[in-house]
Amino acid sequence: MSQKKIRVRFAPSPTGYLHVGGARSALYNYLFARNQGGEFILRIEDTDVARSTEESLKMVMSDLKWLGLNWDEGPQSDGQTEIGSYGPYKQSERLDIYLDVAEELLKIGKAYYCFMTDEELEIQRQKFIAEGKNPHVSSPYENWDLEKAKQELKSGRPGVVRFKSQHLKKDYILNDLVRGEVRFPSDMVGDFVLLRSDGMPVYNFCCVVDDHLMKISHVLRAEEHLPNTLRQMMIYEAMSWEFPLFGHISLVLDEDRQKMSKRRGATSCFQFKEEGYLPEALLNFVTLLGWSHPEQKEIFSLEETIQLFNVNRLHPSGAVFDRVKLKWMNSQYLRALSNEDLWKKTEPFLKAANLKLPYEDKQWAFSSIAVFKTYMETLVDGVTFYTALDDSKFEIKPEASEVLAWEPTKVVLSEWAELLKVHVGESFTEAEFLKIQEVVKVKTGAKGKNLFQPIRVAVIGQPHGTELKILVPLMTKTSLLKRASQVLASLK
Repeated sequence: MSQKKIRVRFAPSPTGYLHVGGARSALYNYLFARNQGGEFILRIEDTDVARSTEESLKMVMSDLKWLGLNWDEGPQSDGQTEIGSYGPYKQSERLDIYLDVAEELLKIGKAYYCFMTDEELEIQRQKFIAEGKNPHVSSPYENWDLEKAKQELKSGRPGVVRFKSQHLKKDYILNDLVRGEVRFPSDMVGDFVLLRSDGMPVYNFCCVVDDHLMKISHVLRAEEHLPNTLRQMMIYEAMSWEFPLFGHISLVLDEDRQKMSKRRGATSCFQFKEEGYLPEALLNFVTLLGWSHPEQKEIFSLEETIQLFNVNRLHPSGAVFDRVKLKWMNSQYLRALSNEDLWKKTEPFLKAANLKLPYEDKQWAFSSIAVFKTYMETLVDGVTFYTALDDSKFEIKPEASEVLAWEPTKVVLSEWAELLKVHVGESFTEAEFLKIQEVVKVKTGAKGKNLFQPIRVAVIGQPHGTELKILVPLMTKTSLLKRASQVLASLK
């Protein structure tokens, strides 16, 4: 482990919401920094001008804050101000820095201007492939005098800056914190581009320059970045800069063990937030996608993870995103909340669904959430349960038609409604509801589904759903009679 001050970074491209794979990279860097007493930096890789937006940047920062992954340096929520001594923290504002480093590589003969056209590059590539060779660039401009190349640029001829790699006949060895020794033959890459013809730097070049100047000590990132490491090591070596320590974490896979994609459902933190997952549950779940608790615990807090986090427990093999397990884990977090806290988190979802409920009656609210708590896996589940309590949403569903056609249905509902009318008070306990149901059974002779399903249709409009003994104590006599009348009227 490096003896330098621990400084790690998360460097997203602001092209949309924060993906769970990116969230895991951010989380592991955050945990490592907090465990080691280091610093967690947010850096924005926005040189892809066509796709990067300020709106996306704010979305990413909002997702990170929702998860509780607060950074020590980087842009702030307004997208304009920054904190930290190593800025700017947006690559689009660091172009002069990249140009200065590129100029240094040109001066010391580690890079050169290349004026090959796309057509020439393709012809050369096809030729090398036909000869069974690596289709690397072999540029006639590699050994041009720098001043001569600059005169070509002044004349208006477009050129890129390429790194010289052809003479590096050796293996580069990476002691990866997750994967152990990884060996890269230098001929895996040819003379690669540092600056495009329009002056924009490429990813690998920016990454090295930023990591060095921001004094990044450790780079924990996804396995898909492993092929980039050779180019980056070459640039570090050419500039005589110290390498950071690298750790390449496993890919996040879907149930088919393919790289996770949107086609299988939610993939962004924002989507999981909208679906009613708690950030604590999502963090707990994502932590285990490539890391294991030393006591094999499945439920643990962020604070506990910070105390225990160690890169030695990161796994190199792919981690499967099990949505069923995530939902189970979220349900455990929901049940651990107090009734008051769970109601506060559920209420916004109910209001967003335009449910008409007695929100101001906190006793009813806390009692109702206590009833539904053990059945909820996400906050959105609350919408399903509470919809059954909203008279304005009550309707007789098509699947109730068979029950309504049964001969005993009308007499069962008529008797049930009469017993509701004579009940003293506006509310029912579970025991009172079950007693009324038993009296209906005795008076009508109906039993089994002929008894239960007509009453269920009268309460929720369909023959299957939430248990009535759970719902009825949360409803008023007025509401139940109104619904029963509506169903009886449909029978006429």
